[in-house]
Amino acid sequence: MSTQIPALRDKHIVILGGSSGIGLEVARQSLAEGASVTIASSNPSRLERALTRLGEGACGRLLDLTDHQAIAAFFTEVGTIDHLVYSAGDRLQLSPLAELDSVNSRHAFELRYWSALVAIRHAVRWIRPNGSIVLSSGIAGIRPSSGWSLAASVCGAIDSLVRALAVELAPLRINAVAPGLVRTELWRDMGESERQTLYQSVATRLPVGRIGEVEDVAAAYLFLMRSGFANGQSLVVDGGDVLV
Repeated sequence: MSTQIPALRDKHIVILGGSSGIGLEVARQSLAEGASVTIASSNPSRLERALTRLGEGACGRLLDLTDHQAIAAFFTEVGTIDHLVYSAGDRLQLSPLAELDSVNSRHAFELRYWSALVAIRHAVRWIRPNGSIVLSSGIAGIRPSSGWSLAASVCGAIDSLVRALAVELAPLRINAVAPGLVRTELWRDMGESERQTLYQSVATRLPVGRIGEVEDVAAAYLFLMRSGFANGQSLVVDGGDVLV
């Protein structure tokens, strides 16, 4: 009986924002399937810790994703790749419209949307045939809550970008993952008690009875890289949140 070779074996995957959270778990799962990964982060200590955790097959580079010239230079230095994953993001900017901080809001949009767009622009010529790009969105674009105007705007922009570029860049595939509530560092600014209350309240109403873990969501990124027939999609991984 023949053994099927994993689709990601010997592939080179670049993960922008791969030093923590979902991006780091995408790197770990990709390595487990025989890929090599290059992770990029603007935080030197976090990058070092991530590389220690990932071990053989992973390399890392410091990269300020708000520096568009640095992004161009990064892809020139890295060279040919098979898949690009964009999972970079800072803490969530959640507030009523009247209290929205315009400076922080612009930075969030710059990092999550504009820098992703610039990264794609410079990466496309380095991606081998049958490769792909996977971006990061969220269910806020589908079902926003009060105070989520900025997050919903970013997610909506990413979802639209995916559909547009799937047409423009064909046959290169481009997709996104849209997670629901996931246990990550994004919630680090909340107090422990407040954070656990949030997790429990959401878990209670979700059909699956729990909140998401990084392992759940990272698996969706790998699926989209493997699947040669998934294109122009924002894959929702939310435990059924948008249904209830």
